[in-house]
Amino acid sequence: MPMEAFIKDMLLSAGRYVPSNILRSFAAPQTSPAVDAARQKLGGFMKGICHPSHNYKQITDAGFAWFRADCQFPFAADGTLLPDYIRFKENLRAYCENGIRIFLVTPYPREYLAAGIDPRLPENEARIREIAIFLLEDLREYVGAIQITNEMGAPRFTLPLTLDEACRFMGVQLAAMFPRRGDVLIGYNIAGPSANVVKRMQPWHRFCDYVGIDVYIGCFAPVANWLVAFDLMLRYCWMHTGKPVILTEFGYIGAGQPKTKEQRKAILQSYGVESEAEARKDVKAFARRLNPKMQSYMAENASGDWGDFLFLPDFRNHFYKEMPRGFVIKKYPHTPVGQAEFYRDLIPRLTRHPFLLGFCVYCYHDTDNCFCGQKDCPIENVFGITDINGNEKPAYYAIQDALREIK
Repeated sequence: MPMEAFIKDMLLSAGRYVPSNILRSFAAPQTSPAVDAARQKLGGFMKGICHPSHNYKQITDAGFAWFRADCQFPFAADGTLLPDYIRFKENLRAYCENGIRIFLVTPYPREYLAAGIDPRLPENEARIREIAIFLLEDLREYVGAIQITNEMGAPRFTLPLTLDEACRFMGVQLAAMFPRRGDVLIGYNIAGPSANVVKRMQPWHRFCDYVGIDVYIGCFAPVANWLVAFDLMLRYCWMHTGKPVILTEFGYIGAGQPKTKEQRKAILQSYGVESEAEARKDVKAFARRLNPKMQSYMAENASGDWGDFLFLPDFRNHFYKEMPRGFVIKKYPHTPVGQAEFYRDLIPRLTRHPFLLGFCVYCYHDTDNCFCGQKDCPIENVFGITDINGNEKPAYYAIQDALREIK
């Protein structure tokens, strides 16, 4: 059965409402000369991984040929190269020498601000363009594709820029790189289907070789948790941008269960309150009892009612260190085996989209440093396809099998 018919049957048989613009996308062409040109530059389908180890053989044995790498900011205030950037460049060289190409993510707005270059000020645009061109030329021998920053529109990456400012920040870099890019693909990504970002980026799409999208079905929301949502989101990106698509991040949490009322109450009690209502009475005072990373994250990202920020998804899941009921694709529990089966079933269906240039799995290994500062938080710590010691999890082998089938 063709993919178009399959998706429609899946949705309609499940009683899902199918928006008219999605239905129209089923009849739209699913490839273009731009897709063919981009794929030729990539040398085939991009099989990428985020945050890999230095076990190059293990990486390539899994079938990965791309490392999606967050670029260090290059310059000190006096214009000299920073030691961290020099080490970063050497790190890229090592991956390339071991047969792994680089998909570069350029620095975030906050890194420009830390360097005294405020992206909100028009007088700094010339310097932003210069840095974009420098990164393209200085890293060209290692880099096959570039993503301009990451997930503009997501508050923790965008603030203190507004969305308009963030999109212009991306656009001026794309315009600067475009005439010099050669065989390096350039583009940007969105965090899920974001009409606000796509609309604002329309004037800059002529400088894009692709548009990326990050999709985490079954992990961060209690709705639309079916594999078919990947197909719909990829089609959304293709239909609304007209550009080849890269699934720049996707993954599945490999552990975590709902907490009981008693378990959640015990966590509240550990902070000196009996209920969320009591914590809300002076939520900023309550926030000062949290670990420094949680405090900092709330201060930087919470707007309006801090109680809502803390006790409504998604930060609530971090606070209670749980995967709540409904935050799952039913067929794939948040276990090592469920995570493996997710990849085993999803990857073959992703490759049926002719406009898809490739994808990057998030991520290579488990960690104990969730951004909320809690080592036993499942939300960011167990996305890995290897464990914290680098041992292969079932997901590693499921992905290895699936990647072997991609020609």
